[in-house]
Amino acid sequence: MERFKSKGGEHINPSYDSTLDEPPVYEESNFSNGEHRAVRPSVVSAFGHDTLDRMPNIDFYRNAGSVSGQRAVRPSLQELHDVFQKNGAISVPDTVEDDGQDSDGAPSDDLESAIPSDSDKGAVKFGWIRGVLVRCMLNIWGVMLFIRLSWVFGQAGWGLGIVVVALSCVVTTITGLSMSAICTNGVVRGGGAYYLISRSLGPEFGGSIGLIFAFANAVAVAMYVVGFAETVVDLMKEHAAIMVDETNDIRIIGCITVVLLLAISVAGMEWEAKAQVLLLIILLVAIVNVFVGTVIPATADKKSKGFFNYNSKVFSENFLPAFRDGETFFSVFAIFFPAATGILAGANISGDLRDPQGGLPKGTLLAILITGVTYLAVALCVSATVVRDATGNTTDLITPGVPCNGSAIVMTMVSGFGPLIIAGTFSATLSSALASLVSAPKVFQALCKDNIYKALHFFAKGHGKNNEPIRGYVLTFVISVAFILIGDLNAIAPIISNFFLASYALINFSCFHASYAKSPGWRPAYKYYNMWLSLLGAVLCCVVMFVINWWAALLTYGIEILLYIYVTVKKPDVNWGSSTQAVTFVSAVNNALSLSGVEDHVKNFRPQMLVLTGSARTRPALLDLAHSFSKNFGLCLLSLEEINANMEKNQVWLRKTNRKAFYTAVACDSFGEGAERLLQASGLGRMRPNTLMIGFKRNWRTAVCSDNKLHSFLQFLSFIPLFLLIFLSPPVSVCSPPPPQVAKMNERLLEASTQFKKKLPKGTIDVWWLFDDGGLTLLLPYILTTRKKWKDCKLRIFIAGQPGLWDDLFCRMKSLLQKFRITCSDVNVIDDIHVKPSSDRKFEEMIEPFRLYEGSKDTVQAEAMQKEQPYKITDKELNTFEDKIRLNEVIQENSKSANLIIVSMPIARKESVSSYLYMAWLDILTMNLPPTLLIRGNHKSVLTFYS
Repeated sequence: MERFKSKGGEHINPSYDSTLDEPPVYEESNFSNGEHRAVRPSVVSAFGHDTLDRMPNIDFYRNAGSVSGQRAVRPSLQELHDVFQKNGAISVPDTVEDDGQDSDGAPSDDLESAIPSDSDKGAVKFGWIRGVLVRCMLNIWGVMLFIRLSWVFGQAGWGLGIVVVALSCVVTTITGLSMSAICTNGVVRGGGAYYLISRSLGPEFGGSIGLIFAFANAVAVAMYVVGFAETVVDLMKEHAAIMVDETNDIRIIGCITVVLLLAISVAGMEWEAKAQVLLLIILLVAIVNVFVGTVIPATADKKSKGFFNYNSKVFSENFLPAFRDGETFFSVFAIFFPAATGILAGANISGDLRDPQGGLPKGTLLAILITGVTYLAVALCVSATVVRDATGNTTDLITPGVPCNGSAIVMTMVSGFGPLIIAGTFSATLSSALASLVSAPKVFQALCKDNIYKALHFFAKGHGKNNEPIRGYVLTFVISVAFILIGDLNAIAPIISNFFLASYALINFSCFHASYAKSPGWRPAYKYYNMWLSLLGAVLCCVVMFVINWWAALLTYGIEILLYIYVTVKKPDVNWGSSTQAVTFVSAVNNALSLSGVEDHVKNFRPQMLVLTGSARTRPALLDLAHSFSKNFGLCLLSLEEINANMEKNQVWLRKTNRKAFYTAVACDSFGEGAERLLQASGLGRMRPNTLMIGFKRNWRTAVCSDNKLHSFLQFLSFIPLFLLIFLSPPVSVCSPPPPQVAKMNERLLEASTQFKKKLPKGTIDVWWLFDDGGLTLLLPYILTTRKKWKDCKLRIFIAGQPGLWDDLFCRMKSLLQKFRITCSDVNVIDDIHVKPSSDRKFEEMIEPFRLYEGSKDTVQAEAMQKEQPYKITDKELNTFEDKIRLNEVIQENSKSANLIIVSMPIARKESVSSYLYMAWLDILTMNLPPTLLIRGNHKSVLTFYS
């Protein structure tokens, strides 16, 4: 084959134009028949000929309304098959329009599918340093570095103190690895922890954790601001500048601070980022100031307060723990760990990152490393230079029993320039407050956009270039001010820490769950993770929750479970391909495989219904009755006319109307052929249908139902190996009445279609158990009485008997019911079934068009007529039919007011009863009766009295 090379050395086809292989552009075309349609033009492909096929392109894989590019619709198989020539070029009519559905049929009303507005073009996007690293470091350092770190190491000693810091870093590092895997498994939108969890575990977990995580960030704003206000008030107190009193001064300063932070946030992400960089610089200078201060020679005053520069003796004495005031390792760890809960600061603004997949792993993990090393370095420097106890008296430098390592005073004493420590404390509190003030609305907006909680959709609207959640900012401001005015946040602090830890636990579990499911869609670009390590991280987070505060942990779990139940009940219309779906599928396959090795047993028999409904919407009463039998254990439904796209629509309708069933369709030429195909193919392993349920063929007397169709229908019923149910509902005659009668008829039609959807009134289920078919005729009505909708319906059993044997038959049936443990006090023996019917006029009129009347012909003519019209009714057949007409009269006499009648279905002998006679038999048997169900078991027992 001849090859062509470009300047870069690549092989090309000279007829190939790469610009033509972009996603298709539609053209308006007029056709010879006057039709005006949009068509896709063909292109000259890399193969050198016209084709509708396109080269692989990312635009074909976008969601509808993708924010990162226009979604393209590739040619369908139907279009490729139906192409035609137009002016020498290939075109195709009736192209597929983008209907707002994702390629997998999922609704597109979520974060992935938000339609980009023109204002989004100038949006501010941050790189991994400003957007992730800086934010995470500021949040992790926090006030702990200057206020409580020396106390932690003073209590635990630097030996256990290292364990405290290391254990905290282990938990956050594992969470960071899990988050890195999740966020590199596809495009990440805004929403932070909520987005990661909801897209991995589904809306139930995501919706529950998203709400409490946003709330935790909003309350965290108040906590950090109160910390800042307390430091300011302490300084005011030293200088006798208290305005009202300490408590109200904290409230006043806190509210003013929140207003200023809100102004920075509303001004835009660019201003907020600049403020964060400024606060980081101040914080870094304060940290460097600590290290510088440790090498400056200690003065006599500092020595009296416990500072001695680097001293090996001091360092060795501070190695062992010295817990005081009832503190333990776990209580000290509980106080320190909240300092590590800032690792999601970058993820919370994932929608404002230039490259969240690349930036979040690098920025988060590097921030954990830098802050962890900083904590250890500062703590070890303090441990090597400051003693635990000092008096402050220059003549008596060390006196045991007087605590030294306790507050920011130690850090001020160690530092080279004390005011910088105060500035660092201000910077740490304000940066954390600002980050939380930005995070809460961002996460909350993402949650509201997904419409998980419909009442909160008001807060989904964004403004400006960056789609800023102004309404969310206002809500966060109101929440934070409310908690600032409360003043004392010590009681709620453990709950907030547990809210954050619950988010970390679910992130770790999401990574484990996605890995465990082994879904082909789980392909994270970040490879340095382990599913079992993620599971360990989830368990550690749960343990730490109880270590921090056991009642707060229980409260967190309780709130999360309630929200989970709420979202589950509401069933939000979203499909994100969660790992929960993948694991459910894997579990279903494994259970089906394990079940296939178990033999069926009569005690475990339950009806698995195969219901022939056509379109699921056309026979709702049949479907509702079948669902009453099988409840939540599955149905298979058949459509002989609708297939492909309509299958999905029928399944959606079933789900929306809360009818738990599977919809299946087959393409066929006849009813018998289609039903046989379905019987052979439906089900999986042991989970195959064992009971066939169909509606009565009411059009058997019309021209629509030909002889062959009717014979095919009855032949199929005669030879199926399944249990058989034929349902008949009282017909509603259709005519051309005046308008008021039309309205009344429509009401009756509606009532008939919903008769088994609602709870049935008090009444009876009349069972005419005429033949022993294995017990299905008795088992199914018993199952109905266990259902909530049928609980007010009592069983009545009717059996056929001969005159004079009433008592014996009654006692035998009562004994049988008792052994089957089926409660029924109303047993009736009917001994006049064989009496001549009062009238057979209706039956004669019914069969008149289908009689052969061969009795008046000679033998040769009669045989010829029978051979020519084998489905017609012969005179010989009619002589044995009177008892069938009488049965209808008896049922009307006894069961006219029943809610449901169940009758053992008579079986026609092969080649002895014609098709039309058998249909007339069934029709006359059920005429003028309440809803009736004809049942015929396959003569295998479904009841047993053995344990």
